[in-house]
Formats: sequence, structure tokens, C-alpha cells
Amino acid sequence: VWSLKVEQEEEKNKALTEALQTLATEHYELRQSLSRSRRSSTRCVLTEDDFCDAVSESESELSVSDFLSVDSYSWEEDEGRDAPLQNSLHQPSAHKGAAGMSGEGNDGNKAAQHNGVKHRTFLPAPMFSRNDVSVWSILKKCIGMELSKIAMPVIFNEPLSFLQRITEYMEHTYLIHQANAATDSIERMKCVAAFAVSAVASQWERTGKPFNPLLGETYELIREDLGFRWVSEQVSHHPPISAFHAEGLREDFVFHGSIYPKLKFWGKSIEAEPKGTITLELPKYNESYTWTNPTCCVHNIIVGQLWIEQYGNVEVINHKTGERCNMTFKPCGLFGKELHKVEGYIQDKSKKKLCAIYGKWTECLYTVDPANFDDHKKTDKKTAEEKKSNKEPQSNVDEESEEKPPPDAETVQVIPGSELIWKIAPRPENSAKFYAFSTFAMQLNELDKSMKGVLPPTDSRLRPDIRAMENGEIDLASTEKKRLEEKQRTARKNRSKSTEEWKIRWFQQGSNPHNKAQDWLCTKGYWDRNYTHLPDIY
Repeated sequence: VWSLKVEQEEEKNKALTEALQTLATEHYELRQSLSRSRRSSTRCVLTEDDFCDAVSESESELSVSDFLSVDSYSWEEDEGRDAPLQNSLHQPSAHKGAAGMSGEGNDGNKAAQHNGVKHRTFLPAPMFSRNDVSVWSILKKCIGMELSKIAMPVIFNEPLSFLQRITEYMEHTYLIHQANAATDSIERMKCVAAFAVSAVASQWERTGKPFNPLLGETYELIREDLGFRWVSEQVSHHPPISAFHAEGLREDFVFHGSIYPKLKFWGKSIEAEPKGTITLELPKYNESYTWTNPTCCVHNIIVGQLWIEQYGNVEVINHKTGERCNMTFKPCGLFGKELHKVEGYIQDKSKKKLCAIYGKWTECLYTVDPANFDDHKKTDKKTAEEKKSNKEPQSNVDEESEEKPPPDAETVQVIPGSELIWKIAPRPENSAKFYAFSTFAMQLNELDKSMKGVLPPTDSRLRPDIRAMENGEIDLASTEKKRLEEKQRTARKNRSKSTEEWKIRWFQQGSNPHNKAQDWLCTKGYWDRNYTHLPDIY
């Protein structure tokens, strides 16, 4: 009887998988056909209602969401998970705009040399093509199963650990320095809000997933040119939690937090919701700010071009003054009109609007008087309604928003009287060859000879699988990845047979001192360079 039931479930699973793939393919082909027909004829006008009717059958996809939704973050079985596209977090650089905001770090294609230290501007080997590997062939196994039971090929990785990926927050440290230099709390809030938004900009076009950190893995980074030092540790395996702590070299700020990404597989997309509080402290003003990251979603995992969007609410709170910056990362929507948009207000403790903030997390961020912003939105809405009533054709960006991200050209409509507070710097010309990395990201896995005697043996730079992939040795990377997973699995089994418990080295669990949320706080001792009792995890 049980064998018969299992066979029936397998048949249902297979039918569901094939139906979902067919539906996604037909949906994609229908959109492509509509786009081509619209371009070929100026008389062909597609209204929003027409479009909804044309693709209404796609709603059937939602009926299987219960089978596809999972709360697991990992891809590898048990200890061998490889968190996909965790990316709820971290990268490209920013530079000074019209309002006087400037980046101090990487600048496009210039050679990266700071304080006499020359950093690399490219990786040892270009990335491998993923065109011959189907993501769907792997992910379709997730239907009815936990993602933790699915092993992803190393070809879908990028040569960074997730601990290194979250370090990309610090690429925009100049915004923290600008906050410290501002004497007004509202000006400081502008800088901190820009820092929070710019931190997720790295995820644009970064469709590779970082390697999952092993339990006890660490990563450190010292950048004297940017004025900070950073340490992070993988403090938990089930659930997977990465804790980090950064501090200014002049003791002018402390930046810390923990990230626990939770993933959901929706059939055509993967959604990553980053759990965990992020905290920035400015001792000069005795101020502390906290916020959480928006949700990240990767589209077209079955067919079409992969692309990423961020959505959700982000609230940056100044716990001393009570001021808040409430920002909304807008979802793409049916026609892509809201793609990558960020809008919100800075409010005082009585919720009075002091300043409006708007832009795109892939491009730039502006502030403006809230009255001007509200008037602009009303005018914009009125214009859109008039266009709809006149049945004007939609733009090319609207036509294919689900299939691909927006063009590189700046598309933010600047409201008169606005102040630019952040603008993304162009990625280097070779970025597409190297996993869409910024110059800052390319430097994260550098391993100078002088580092080897200083770094702890648990540092991510010493991971053989990541190093092999960076060097273009994909077969060796795959072999090493499996070896490390098995080693971690065996170590866990051995601990379960004995009374030995895993010891977290550099962080301890506790409550965030500012909002009382559960958090991981850094303990002293890492920078003493005493690493004699660390485990052999590689």
C-alpha cells in the first residue's frame, strides 16, 4: 500500500513539474510575442486590462505555492548547504554627486592603490559559462521537498564566501564618515539611510551565489584607506547565521549585526528574506541606528534572463532622537513601472515629515522637501491616468520588465530642488567576465604572502574550494566543496556521539542593546592574534 502511494505521489510530482515548466515557457513566449508585435506596429496598443486577460492563466501557478514554499535557506544536504543568492545584502561603490557626496574607495576602472598598497583589479581566471547548465533541472527537485536536500553544482557559485559577500557593506564606508562630519541629526540620517540603500546595490546582476560558510569559518578585512577593520564568523549552522562586527580605525563608529536568510521557492522565482538586525553606532553623538534589509527575489529561474529585485519596507531608527527614515523598496509590478524604486520619508519622533527620500537602489538616491515630493507624485499620477485614458503605448521597459533588468542609463526623474546623497559608481569594464564584481569585490579574496602568517586558519581566503574556483579550476573546486561538506558532516556526527559542544569563538548571543532584539555581539580577543586553539575546518 505504501509503495503504491509513493508511486502515485511521484507521478503527481512529475506531472506538476512538467506543467509548471510548460506554463513558465508559454508565459515567457507570450510576453516575447507581445513585445515583438508592439514594436512592429504603432497601431497595436495593449492596455493593462488586456495584458491581465492575456496572462490570467498564470494565476494557476499560485495554486501550487504551498508545495513550492520552503523556509529553508540552504541548498546542500545538512551540513553541505550552499545558500543560494543570499544576497540580501552588499556591494557596488558610490561616488560624489552634485550635492557633494563622494566615494573614497573604488572608482570604476582605475587601478586600486591605497596607502601604497596596490590591490588587484581582476581575478586570476574569468567565470565559466552557465549557459549549458539548467537551473530548473536542479530546482525542480525542490517541489515537495526541503531545499536543504538539494545539492547545487559549483558552477552556480561565485568565488566568495557569504562572509565575504556581506563585507561588501563596507564599500560605502565614506557615507558613515560623512554622517560623523554632519552636525545636524537630519543630515546624519540622510547619510545613514543612503548607506543602508547602497549596501544592497551590489546585488544588481549578481546572479551567482556565494559559497556557504562552514561552521566556525571567519573572515577579516582591514582597510586603512577606508578607515575600518571587520571581522565576521559563521556562528550557527542550523539555522545558518553569520555575525559581523566592524569598527572605525579612529574609534569613530561601530557597525555590527547578524544575517539569517530564509528562502522561499515560488516555482519561477526564489525569494530571500534576510532576518537579523543591523546596527550602526556613532560615539561622537552617542547615537545608534538600527534597520533590517529588504527582501530579495531572483526571477526567471526556469526560462528567460535571470534578474533581481528588492522589495519591502526598511525603517532606519535613530534611538537617541526618535527620528526615523521609513523607506519602501517597491516591487516591479505588472508593467515594471516601479522597478528598483525606493521612496520614503524622514520623520521626527512625532511622525512629522521632515524630508522625502527617493531614487533607485541600482542608481542613486535623492532627498527633497516633502511638500515638493507629494506634489510631484500627484502630478505624476494624474499624467499616468491621462495616458491610460488615451491608451498610449507603454515604454519598452514596461514591456519586458519581467524578462530583464532596466537599462544602464539613469532613469530617475529628478524633482526640482532635490539633493543627491548617493550615486552608484560604474563597475569596471571587465566586471561581466568576473561574476559582475565591483573592484571592491574583486579584492575581497586577495591572499598576499604576508597574510598567511597572520590570518587565523579559519579565514575564508584559505578555503580550497573557493580558491580553486577563483583560479578557474572548476573540477577541483567541486571536489574540494564535497570534501569540506563531508568533513563538516563527520565532525558534527562525532560531536553528537560525545559530550563535546561546539564553541563559538568571537561572538556571543545576546539582546541588541538598542532595540532588545535577539542578536550576536562581538567578544574581545580576535585582534590579539592568538589563534592556537581554533578548529581545523578546511
